Order: sequence, then C-alpha cells, then structure tokens
Amino acid sequence: MQEINVALVGNPNTGKTSVFNQLTGLNQQVGNYPGITVDKKTGGCQLSKNQSAKIIDLPGTYSLNASSEDERIVTKLLLDENQTDFPNLAVVVCDALNLKRNLLLFTQIKSLGIPTILAINMADQMDRKGINIDVPALENALDTKIALISARKKQGFNELKQLIADYKNLPVNTSFNIDDIAPEYFNTLKNEFPTQEAYKLWLVISQDIVFGNITKQQISDKNKNLLLEASALKKLQHKETVKRYQFIKEKLDKHYNIDLNKATGFRAKLDNILTHKVWGYVIFFFIMLLIFQAIYDWSSYPMDFIDSSFASLSTWISELLPPGKFTDLLTEGIIPGIGGVVIFIPQIAFLFFFISILEESGYMSRVVFLTDNIMKRFGLSGKSVVPLVSGTACAIPAVMATRNIEDWKERLITILVVPFTTCAARLPVYLIIIALVIPDQRVLGIFNLQGLTLMALYVLGFGMAILSAWLLNKILKSNVKKYFIIEMPAYKLPLARNVFFNVVEKTKAFVFGAGKIILAISIILWVLASYGPTKEFYDAETFVTENYADSLSPEEIDTKIASIKLENSFLGLAGKGIEPIVAPLGYDWKIGIAIVSSFAAREVFVGTLATIYSVNSEEEETIKNRMAAEVNPILGGPLFNFASGISLLLFYAFAMQCMSTLAIVKRETKTWKWPMYQLISMSAIAYIFALAAFQLLK
Repeated sequence: MQEINVALVGNPNTGKTSVFNQLTGLNQQVGNYPGITVDKKTGGCQLSKNQSAKIIDLPGTYSLNASSEDERIVTKLLLDENQTDFPNLAVVVCDALNLKRNLLLFTQIKSLGIPTILAINMADQMDRKGINIDVPALENALDTKIALISARKKQGFNELKQLIADYKNLPVNTSFNIDDIAPEYFNTLKNEFPTQEAYKLWLVISQDIVFGNITKQQISDKNKNLLLEASALKKLQHKETVKRYQFIKEKLDKHYNIDLNKATGFRAKLDNILTHKVWGYVIFFFIMLLIFQAIYDWSSYPMDFIDSSFASLSTWISELLPPGKFTDLLTEGIIPGIGGVVIFIPQIAFLFFFISILEESGYMSRVVFLTDNIMKRFGLSGKSVVPLVSGTACAIPAVMATRNIEDWKERLITILVVPFTTCAARLPVYLIIIALVIPDQRVLGIFNLQGLTLMALYVLGFGMAILSAWLLNKILKSNVKKYFIIEMPAYKLPLARNVFFNVVEKTKAFVFGAGKIILAISIILWVLASYGPTKEFYDAETFVTENYADSLSPEEIDTKIASIKLENSFLGLAGKGIEPIVAPLGYDWKIGIAIVSSFAAREVFVGTLATIYSVNSEEEETIKNRMAAEVNPILGGPLFNFASGISLLLFYAFAMQCMSTLAIVKRETKTWKWPMYQLISMSAIAYIFALAAFQLLK
C-alpha cells in the first residue's frame, strides 16, 4: 500500500487541530522532533483501498519568517527533502473569517514548489458570518485547489481526501513572483545558483537554516553581497510581507466578500464583557472557582473506587501468590506505588477537560489579553502570561513557550518564575493532603471548602510568580520597549472530539510519564525498606516476641515487628539522618524520604508514602487511611494535622521539586547558573514558609 506524507500547516486558531483529529481519528502518535523537546503529532489516514496518508500536524505558525523554535521546525521540515517526514504535499488550513491573514503562509509555501491544497475551515458558518467565496475563480487566481470544510459539521472531508490522493495533479508553480520584492537582488541570487529555487535560498539567508547541502556560509563564499546587514535583512523581509499582502488583497477583492457587521457583531459585544477592566476579572475568578469545585465534587466517587480497588488488589495478590520476596515486591512496592498516582487520574482528567474547553471556546486568549495589564506592573508583558497559564499543566512546555518572548531578560525572568505556578504534578500532593487536613464542608452552603483551598493554592503560586518577577525585574533591569500582540479568535462551541483527544493525550502523557519514574522509585524504595545493614533489623522478630508476647495481640506484634524493621532498614536510617532538618516543619522521617524522592517528580511524593506505608502491611486499607492513622513521634497526635498539612502544602507550592524542569531550564538558558539559582532560592522560600506555617499553627 502506498503511503504519502501530508504536512498540515496553518496559523494558530484556524481549527488545524480539529482537521487533524477529523482526518486521523484515534490513529495518532505524539513524540518529539529529533533533538528538540517540541511535540510532534502524526496520524494515519486511509485515502482509498490502495493509498494511505501520514498526516504530520506541524506547529501553528503565521509565516515562514520564523521568530520561535516552533516556527523554525515548520520552515526546516518544508525545506529539507532528506527528512523522513518531508511532505509530498502541504494542506494549509485557513479560517474563512480571516482568510487574508492566513494566505500569507499559503503563498510562502507555494513559493517552495510544494504541491499545496488550501483547506478553508468553518465553511458551515460562512452564510451566518456574511462570507461569500467564488471558489473556482479563487482557485485560478491562486493556482491551487480549494476544499471548503467544516471540522465541526464533518463536512468536505471526502473532497479533501480526494484532493490529497490526487496530489500529483496539483500545480506546483508559485502563485507569487519572488522577484517583485527586490528584482536586482533576486536576479543576482538566481545567477549565482541557477539550478536552485530563489525563495528557498532566500530562506537559507534570512532564517540561517540549511537547504539540502547549501548553507548561509556557502552562499557568502559565492557572493558576499548576497548576505545583508541585519537592518537591510529586516527591511527586505518587511517588503516581502507587504508585497505578498498586496497580491493577496488583489485576489480577494475580486473573489472574496465579507460583511464585517455580521461577522464580528456578537463577538465584539461579548469581548466588551469578558475583557472588561472590572467584570472581566470577576467572571474569570468565578469560572476558576466553579472549575475547582467541580474537580472535587465530580471526581470523589471514581477516586474512592480506585483507591479501594488497589488496596483490594494488593490483598488479593498476596493471598493468591505464595509468600516470598516477589509477592512482597508486588503487593508492597509496585501496586501501592502505581496506585498512588492512578488514583488522581479523575481529577487530572477533569482539570485538562476544563482547560481544553477554555482554549477551544476562544476564552483563554481573552484571559491572556485581560492579564496583560497586571503583568506590565510587574515588569512583564502579556507574552509572559502564556507560559504562566500553560504552567498549570506542566512547567516543561511552559518554559519552552517563553521562546516567543523577544527580550532576553523578560524571557529569563519568566523562565525563573514559571515553576511557581501550580502544575498537574503538584495536584496529587495537594489533593491527598487537603483530603487529610481540610474538612469536607460547604461554605455558604454552596462552595466546597476543599475546593476553595485548592484554588487558593493555585492563586498563591501565581501570586508568588508575579511577585518574584517584580523583584527580579528590579535586579535585572531592561530598557527594551515591550509590545504585546495577541490574536482574538472567534468564539465557538468546543468540539467534543477535540476535547476528548486533548484530555486523553495529556492525561496519558502525565500518567505514563510519571508511571515510569514511580515504578522505578517504588522498586528501589521497597528494596531499601525491606533490607537493613544492622543487627536490629534482622533480630526484630525475636526482640518483639521476647519482650511483647504477653502484652500485645498477634496483630499488634506484627505491626511492632514491621515498625522496627522499617526504622532500621536502609530507608529508615536514611530518613532518620534527615529527620532533624524536616522535624521543625512538622514532618517525620517518612515524609522526609518522600520529599527527597519526589525531587525526581513531585507526584512521586504520594507514591513513595504509599510504598512506605504498605511495607509489611497485610490489611486491606487505603493509602489515605494509612496516612490519617500516622502518629507524630515527637508531639503525639495525628502526623497529618492542620499545622503539618498546611506546612506541606506551602512547601510543595514553592519548592523546585522537579529535576526535569531544572534540565529544561539549563537547556533554554545554556548554563547551570540559573537552574541552580532556581533550586536554591525556591527551596529556601519553601522551607521558610513551611517552617513559619507549622510553628504558628501547631
């Protein structure tokens, strides 16, 4: 069966993801581009009985004049014919409402000589928006084939697939003459490289990327006059953009009509409310409040079911398999460790569900615009809001999202403060501690107190991020004038298909990404807890039997033996070593071990405690119940009380407990100086706040 490569390209907010989901369905894969930590999404599409397509969903870009790593990926792929993903054709997805802006990218891709299809999305809304397109005439004007599609209504995709299958019949000549930009310059370029396409060479010069075997240096060696000074280069790029838009306007004026009053009337009215300087913030606050309430209320039943199921599974496995170390490893290490993360799938899935709805509806762009005014007061701009908001999912892509910030100092400040925003990895820690120390009560008969606490932690993290940004801005002064530009996409009802794929993809990435770490750490912790270097560890059973046989029941004897073994194991001795450091915070050595191990990933905290509390435990008991039953060895009473619980929540709200984030910060800043600064300063802040909270509340 023949398979062709299809590059799916388009501006952000054109519905490209919806088109990708419609073409590929569940047949999708998410990886990374070679050597780059940027998502690479591919999927299979059956075109006919004998032909299939590999759909490559490229990052959203406004043009091939790349200003970020994501955009450079698009340009590199479309230039490098030696890449395995080099496309046989490109499908440029456009929004019917913003066709003029979208066509800039289309004309650039056409100039590369790649067979190109123009897929105009949201065709179902054209009548309602007052849009009229003379498709045959526009096809002739742009020298391409056009597919009118609607990802929402699933319309036009059979026609699109047919055009993809017949890609060999697509015109490959450019619709825009590159010579019009600067005739003398491009004639010189053509004369020096008569066998190459001038626009590809222009991208090598302007973007400093490799095309085939041709580099910028080779062009310079051939003719130094072809390499321009930075200012002259920007002038020529600007002239290219202007000339292309003039060409696009000329074609659209004849074949594309839009009634702006019908197209933007309702949107303008809604924007006036959602971006209002007062009501905009009030609405955003209540939306977030409702989200956190729903996360707690909707997920409680599946979480309880998962928790009890893993406890039952451990008991069932221990009864089914013969006694031995392998059975102990399964029931005390692997199953409790993994269960400590799986239990939070419902709440994490609900979080991603609501974030997807906000993004799909177009509201998230309004939030970014709304918060720009706040950011300016703290030395940042609205461009910093995107990483801070995306940091609620994971700090790693949030740090990478700072690549769109041109000013290096503003970008550095954003990188340094992003880890304060509450990521999904903190969620398991927050949820288990809140469940233990915050009453499950209603405030005003409406709001769940636990949900309010969770929201407060998100607000606290964001507040610390912008406060830290303000302090860093005073230290790292920048005189660069900042501009903030963001596109306001049209409002639309979220597509259930897109929301589903987004939730599944991100939840799966979180669970499997964390699962690998947790599985490895659970095994290591079980080994360290099951063996010890001292005589006390191996003589624990004899010691307890001789001294407590008459005063304790058989169950209490087993518990006493397990306790002595655990305290004298390798893990226990390590924990005892760091206990003096964590004791002032209200923690015992077990929590200390969990904090240290969670440096690999924050969510490991719960898995670590699940493993520790499961060692030598034969009761069918949930991790939450075991933690609730723990006693403070110094002060007495429950170990996880209000004071120690708040202390732990504050510690994880501020601490840099993620080595993966440190690694990506090192990669983005090209030095270990800044990640080490992050680690030390955030750990100090976390320790001080946790210490103050416990000492004041105990």
